[in-house]
Amino acid sequence: MKLFKSILSKLGHGLSKTRDSFVAGLRSVLLGRKLDEALIDEIERRLLQADVGVQATTKLIDSIRTDFKAGKLTKGEEVLEHLKRELKAMWPPSDRELHLAPPGVKPTVILVTGVNGAGKTTSIAKLCHTLRAQGNTVLLGACDTFRAGAVRQLEIWAERLGVEVVKGQQGGDPAAVAFDACAAAKARGVDILILDTAGRLQTQDPLMRQLTKIRSVIGKQIEGGPHETLLVLDATAGQNALRQAQEFDKAAGVTGIFLTKLDGTAKGGIVVAIREATSIPVKFIGVGETPEDVQPFDPDAFIEAMFTEPAPE
Repeated sequence: MKLFKSILSKLGHGLSKTRDSFVAGLRSVLLGRKLDEALIDEIERRLLQADVGVQATTKLIDSIRTDFKAGKLTKGEEVLEHLKRELKAMWPPSDRELHLAPPGVKPTVILVTGVNGAGKTTSIAKLCHTLRAQGNTVLLGACDTFRAGAVRQLEIWAERLGVEVVKGQQGGDPAAVAFDACAAAKARGVDILILDTAGRLQTQDPLMRQLTKIRSVIGKQIEGGPHETLLVLDATAGQNALRQAQEFDKAAGVTGIFLTKLDGTAKGGIVVAIREATSIPVKFIGVGETPEDVQPFDPDAFIEAMFTEPAPE
């Protein structure tokens, strides 16, 4: 089910900081130089600075050294095409579509989690906007009962988008809100229920256990639910985002990642680090602040946008 339309130009502009810092920096040291061990060491340093990660960087550098020793790479400028090709090859075919409820089951339940400040509520708004544009009915559930501001923020987005929100008392049981939201979604026959959860650090055990409880409540209410558990990660958090992915997956059974704020970082290489260190697919990326600024994650388009200057709009 194709829910999102990829726009390479939009992605290219959103990745401008990564391209200008990482790729332009690489190009400046590679052009006009013969490839040697000193230059390979410089490439390694720049890959790490772009948050490509130790695991992925080691793999890329090993491939450069192998081709260099075999005489297949001799010039610095040849490395850029080599890197682009190797980066694209890191993603085998996999399911990056949004998981839906089985036929005859309503609603599809999407559980959204992540730390405070990652852009969770804005990401929910982007998903809601796009899903409604595809003709789906959507209901939101405000399971972050710990912060009044979180509920209000979700309500503001809901008012703008023309959807309703199920909420509970501040300080109440988040799992109870999830129960009520599931009941309301079934009673109203909506297509998709999106549940917001409290922003939590991966080190906060009580909150992580609460997340597990919410999942259990959903599963008892709706067959197969939650059908998708999206972890919202802030791309500007770099390697800390990678640690969050690993820890949240243990507690929440994360099925996909929504990577935000790629337009605000020069370290878009974190996408590569996540791919190499976890089995969780990046499904969506945020490249701006408006509800329309969501893209499906397409590895080839992403790598191409990192290396190619977009055409003027």
